[in-house]
Parts: sequence; C-alpha cells; structure tokens
Amino acid sequence: MYKLNQNETPLFDALMEYVDRETVPFHVPGHKKGEGIEKSFKKFIGENPFKIDVTVFQLVDSLHHPTGPIKKAQELAADAYGADASFFSIHGTSGAIQAMIMSVVSQGDTIIVPRNVHKSITAGIILSGAIPVYMQPELDKKLGIAQGVTPETVEKTLKENPHAKAVLIINPTYYGVATELSRIAEIVHEYDIPLIVDEAHGPHLAFSDKLPMSAMEAGADLCAQSTHKIIGAMTQGSILHVRTKYVSAARVQQIMNLLQTTSPSYILLASLDTSRRQIALEGAELLDKAIENAQYLRKEINKIEGFYCFGDEILGNPGVFALDPTKVCITCRDLGITGFDLDMILANKYHIQMELSDLYNTLAVGSFGDTRENIDKLITALKEISEEYRNKNQVKPDFLDIPSIPKQVLIPREAFNAEKVSMPLEDSVGEVSGEFLMAYPPGIPVLCPGEVITEEIVKYVSDLKKTGLYVQGTEDPRVENIKVVTR
Repeated sequence: MYKLNQNETPLFDALMEYVDRETVPFHVPGHKKGEGIEKSFKKFIGENPFKIDVTVFQLVDSLHHPTGPIKKAQELAADAYGADASFFSIHGTSGAIQAMIMSVVSQGDTIIVPRNVHKSITAGIILSGAIPVYMQPELDKKLGIAQGVTPETVEKTLKENPHAKAVLIINPTYYGVATELSRIAEIVHEYDIPLIVDEAHGPHLAFSDKLPMSAMEAGADLCAQSTHKIIGAMTQGSILHVRTKYVSAARVQQIMNLLQTTSPSYILLASLDTSRRQIALEGAELLDKAIENAQYLRKEINKIEGFYCFGDEILGNPGVFALDPTKVCITCRDLGITGFDLDMILANKYHIQMELSDLYNTLAVGSFGDTRENIDKLITALKEISEEYRNKNQVKPDFLDIPSIPKQVLIPREAFNAEKVSMPLEDSVGEVSGEFLMAYPPGIPVLCPGEVITEEIVKYVSDLKKTGLYVQGTEDPRVENIKVVTR
C-alpha cells in the first residue's frame, strides 16, 4: 500500500538524538531545555517538552528549506495520503488554506468558492488579491445548516465564469457532510484548472473505507487538513497536500515560506510526524473504534425525547453524497431551546465542552481519543436536560433564513485596505463593508469586505445576537458598529 516505511519518524528521531546526546544549548529558546522556565508552569507541563523545544540547526533540519528529517517526514506524509508532495503547517489549517489559495491565484484572478467558507479562505483571497465568485451551498432548513455544494452548482458556475483560475470546495463540512468530490474534480479539470479543497475536517478520511472519499483520492490538486482536529497532532499542526499536474510544489513551498515563522515549534512538528505514523499504521483499527463509539452515541441520543442526530437517512438529499459518522450533530429545536442554550448548559452545569453551537444544534466531534465512559456522561446529561425542558412548552426557535449573498462592488483586498469610517451597524444599510460579519464558530461570513450592507443582513445579525450566538468580525467587539468604505 505504501511506498515508504511508515513506521519511521525521522523528525522525532532526530529530536530524540539531540536529547540523548545531552547537548549543551548555546542557542535559543532562552529557557535552555527548560532550565529557565517558570516553576509552576514547568511543574504542570513536565520537563520533556522543553527538551525538544529547539531552534533550526542541521540535526533537526529547517522547515523553510528542508533537506534532512523534516524533508523525509513530509515525504512520508505524502506517501501516506497519496499526494505528490506534502508540507507541514504549524500555524494551523488557516495558514495552510491561505497558502493553498495564494499558490493558485494572484491579483485579479477569479476563484470560485462556496459562500459558507471559513474566514481563513476570505483572508487568503484578501492576501492574494483574487476576485471571489460565490456558490450557494445546499441548505437544510430542518437542521438549519449548510450542506455541500453540488456538482451541478459547480458546473453551472464554471460555465458562467470560464475565465476562473481555480475552484475551492469545502469537504467535508464542519458537520461531517461530504459532496460528490470525484465528480466535481472531473468537472473542474475539464477547464484545465486546479481543484483545491478545504479538508480541515477530513485528515482521517483516507484511512477507513467507512468514511467519505478523501480529497487526494477524489482527484483534488491541493488540500489543507487540520491534522490536530481529528487525529493525534497537537493544536496548530496541519498538513497541505499537493498533486503537481496543475500546481507547482516549488511554488507552494515559496508561499509557505512567506507565511510561516522562521522559528517553528519542533514540538508541533514532531507531533505531525508521529501522528502520521499512527494514522498510517493503526488508522483503520482506531477509526473503527471512533466510528463505533460515535454511532453508539448517535443511537442513544435519538432515543431521548426532544433530541435528534441526523445519520444515513439524509443521504441523497441535495448536497449530501456521504457522511462522516464521527461528527455527531445534536439538534435540540424540539425542546424549545437553541443549540447555544444546550452548549452553555452542558458546559456550565455538566462541565462537558462541545465543539460548536448554532441556532438549532450543538456538535460533538468524535475521535479515537474518546472513551465510552465520557460518551455515557454526555448521554446522561442529555437525558436530564430532556427531563427538565420537554414539558415546559417553550416556543421552538424559528428558522433564520441566511441572507442572500450581497452585491460585491470592491474585491475583498481593495475594501480591506481602503480608507474606512466606523458607523452604527443599524445605520449602515447601503454602505460598502470594510470588515467581516460572521457567526463563530463555524466562522461563515454573512458579509465580506467589499460587499454592500443590506437591511436583511443587519436584521439577521440582530436576530443572531438575540439568541446568544457569538457574532464577530468587526473591530467593535460588541458588533454594534461596523467600518465602511469611504467614497
């Protein structure tokens, strides 16, 4: 299956050699293998992490110009995922996504993207100077979430924009919904342009036949994965995978060098190296466990009055080609509470922290790090919450129609860099936004820089705030004022 020996961890091994040599450190960081670390922090963390918190030198290689163990570790990642080249990112998938976009489009180029993009994608568009053309994903009004973009929508948008230089797809969504990515790849490649994929929530897909097809398997040319989200890397650890027919790996390396620090955390890099070994060698077995636990959780929640977790019954709905069962979306509308309410009850009363919440749902992200004991704690908590709320006859939250995509009169980069003035959001209808507006998580923009602010958007943001959902993006942390472009 693999061409290389996936049991190897060249970067971690190099760091262990540094430790075993008992090297005397006359190099940064200044804590000198932990000797200078504040005592209470060191007592909690332990000594070992500081022993491999090193800087760039020959033994441990350079992330910007890898020739040794980092180069070999990245080659092993490419082999494991079926890519031509892979690049470690230690500033998360947000940074990898920005690099991905800047590798395929430049100032004035058109890039086709879904509207339900993470803010990092819009940031990449701003940095590149590209012109976005938005596709509307399919919406499930029962669940109140966006699903995937269909191949038909991609085909239609490309016909209307044949000059586009790239297409970006989110697959799977935050909620685990996958579109027919292989068909989309075929459509995009008919225009001789690359398909790039935000696969933040899919670093595990390639290692189980019980999961949706991965981006590399489907024929994508670039994909960015949050290796820290589902599998065993540490937070900020991500990987960018490349197929080189439409994308230059050398160009990707150059862009990554522009965006990443010259002093990367070797702790994070080592976690990428070792998590790749784990998923490559043990992934199928570990993911079987994760899927089994998630399906058990889904089944038990669906027995509790007032709650619903979607599953295979929605397959075939628009934008739903496949599902990742490790994402457990708990819909609580029938209890008369919002997803945000449920999120806060679980956090404050039961000390159970969920991944995100929206108007109707809260999301549990499953992985092979879950235990049946913790899963049962969540089930017990939900049973108690159902008992408390199901007879209160509370009004079900109304579905909030997501506003129409507003008119774009400036490209995001121009608006972001333009002269701006702050004004009350409620008075800004008709003005051109110089900022973002989004509910976070999951960070999907309602308004992007360069778009005309509509009354529909102002009302939607007001309604979101009334339900307790966290709206952000403006310089004003209370989102009462917004910066608009001066004319």
